[in-house]
Amino acid sequence: MKLSTEKRHIAGLTPLAQVASATSTPTAASALIKRLGSYQIVKAILPFQAQVEASIPSEWLPFLERAKTAFTAVGWQVAVVQSFAILEVLHALLGWVRSPLTTTAMQVSSRLILVWAIADRFESARYNPIYTSMVFSWSITEIIRYTFYALNKLEFEPRWLLWLRYTTFYILYPTGAGSEAGLIYSTLPYRQAWANWSEGDLIRGLLFCIWWPGLYVMYTYMIKQRRKVLGKVRSEGQKIKTM
Repeated sequence: MKLSTEKRHIAGLTPLAQVASATSTPTAASALIKRLGSYQIVKAILPFQAQVEASIPSEWLPFLERAKTAFTAVGWQVAVVQSFAILEVLHALLGWVRSPLTTTAMQVSSRLILVWAIADRFESARYNPIYTSMVFSWSITEIIRYTFYALNKLEFEPRWLLWLRYTTFYILYPTGAGSEAGLIYSTLPYRQAWANWSEGDLIRGLLFCIWWPGLYVMYTYMIKQRRKVLGKVRSEGQKIKTM
């Protein structure tokens, strides 16, 4: 349902969406360019922001403008649904599921930070195109994951769905976590010297830095799980119990 709503919205069919002003919502890409542009060593190789924006194909611009309005259309639904994911941590803590507590807590907490501490508080994150890519990546991941879990409870495990469950992360983890990091970066006061940053700015800057090691931990964990699960299917041909 979430994926279907988002697709209709991006296509321009959701009446709730209102296009945000591009001047008031700098993207993570433009923020990165401005930050790096302050260093002499990269001034010679980095294009100006205007040059980057001018390089975007004109046919992409309507899509990017619509992507800035995803929060208006589905923001509160995303926040509510992701908040209920706290139950996943509780289930792992109580041993009701076989999911590891640490990785489950990392994933859930990262999403809660994004929906409540980042997107809910900062306009630059709410009306950023990569908010759409983040929610899109989350949606595809959860559609596959929960469909797999539901069918597993019915003792029906299609091989193609098992393959999707342990393969799509190769793309969806980088696009999801990369979008998350981009949204965090978009909230930083890149026009100010670091010495003038507030405590909250420094915390978000630290979060941006640790997001990448966190992605590495989750990514390598899923690679190991893929080898374990799909390798067992190939070698034994037996019913696989999910993590």
